Amino acid sequence: MSRQGLFGRWAPALTAALVLVGAATHGWAAAAAATEPSMARITRQSYRSTGGEKREYIVYLPAAFDSQPERRWPILLFLHGDGERGDGVEDLDWVMVHGPLYEAWIQKRDLPFVILGPQLPMFGRDETVPYLKDRDPAWLPARLEDGVPPRPADFATPQPMTGATADVPQPLPPEGPPDGWPSREQDLLTILDQALALYRGDPERVYLTGLSYGGFGAWYLASRHAQRFAALAPVVGWGHPDLMAPLAKHRVPVWAFAGGRDPVVPVGPFFEGLNELERLGHPEVRFTVHQDMGHDTWTRVYAGRDLYDWLLSHRRDGTGATPPAH
Repeated sequence: MSRQGLFGRWAPALTAALVLVGAATHGWAAAAAATEPSMARITRQSYRSTGGEKREYIVYLPAAFDSQPERRWPILLFLHGDGERGDGVEDLDWVMVHGPLYEAWIQKRDLPFVILGPQLPMFGRDETVPYLKDRDPAWLPARLEDGVPPRPADFATPQPMTGATADVPQPLPPEGPPDGWPSREQDLLTILDQALALYRGDPERVYLTGLSYGGFGAWYLASRHAQRFAALAPVVGWGHPDLMAPLAKHRVPVWAFAGGRDPVVPVGPFFEGLNELERLGHPEVRFTVHQDMGHDTWTRVYAGRDLYDWLLSHRRDGTGATPPAH
């Protein structure tokens, strides 16, 4: 019998077998694809500000966000500092220069949060403040295809380590420095509500952090809406004592950070607000002073792991209390 005849004789069975093998292989591949975690990515989400302007904010979506469509994710709202302001569209990449967005996207760290990065408007400060007026887009960090870029050097801070005293009067009002995040309070609430709906956010795990101007803003927003947040982590921005009662009432865990050599936001004014929290019976107040660091204490704080693990250890229950996560 010819080879052609032999193949012809068994062709129907062979074809059926190949179909079954192909189907099984395809099914295995589909199953493997379904279980393989998706890659982290960033996107932009548009919204209308309280003034009617169309603005956007950065959204970091962690690894496995797309491949686990039923999973609900913790939300981390990050408020940047004064130097990263912009128009909320063309300037938006500036919000990734520092903080958790820099760590997650530029340094490619596996941070299991949906991270939100809104942008504070200039309010004319780009005409008067040198570090905003002379800001160069070449300073923006780039995400590399292979590897990660070297971290920038620490700020040069010649001030000696002198310690701190607890009797320094508050030099700012409760809303912090001028033209800050309190002016965008409603925008931030809009962004939170939108992100919770669009990005499968877990309302029991909404966290708030910010650096410098964003640290002041984080204190203010958390005080005004304490029932919304599972934990608060202001970095190099103190909280006014008048803001502390709601945080104590809702038992929002606080971990504040300062730099011992910080000439911009010195350590002294932190104590009055933090002591007020304890006087009000708040059960969980942390304060870490990096005595050897300057205003850029945020670089060390966000580059570590402790802060993210601490945030994730807290949940908000129906009354605002925050028992440890299970």
